Amino acid sequence: MQEKVLPIAVGGDHAGFHLKEKVKKWLQEMGYQVKDYGPFSDESVDYPDQIHPLSRAIEKGQHPLGIIMCGSGNGVSMTANKYRGIRAALCWEPELARLARAHNDANVLAMPARFIEEATASAILNMFMKTAFEGGRHETRVNKMRCA
Repeated sequence: MQEKVLPIAVGGDHAGFHLKEKVKKWLQEMGYQVKDYGPFSDESVDYPDQIHPLSRAIEKGQHPLGIIMCGSGNGVSMTANKYRGIRAALCWEPELARLARAHNDANVLAMPARFIEEATASAILNMFMKTAFEGGRHETRVNKMRCA
């Protein structure tokens, strides 16, 4: 479980807006503070406008984790993964979230808002938040992911 001192970053695009609002509520119910990078309505926006600032803030240590979402989850995860300090994982079921945290030390969860039900999204988020990185043999692999 992550420290609950720093806020968890959330963001996405218009397709992920309603899920983002649910995620904020769920995180707060778990006892986390939340920093919302937008969007702030379901009007059309470009996801990079939210994901770039969110990713920079995670890299700077302002947030331990990020939760991002768009229609497919692909655009937000591709944008976030441009940053050296980000390991964003696109997850559409809880077991993928567990493996992303436990084996890959993912620090950003990307969800496909148009392809998962609310109950599945909640289960994915819960799994992501409660799973710790296992280290060990996985740490060597995660270290090899880093670019020079």
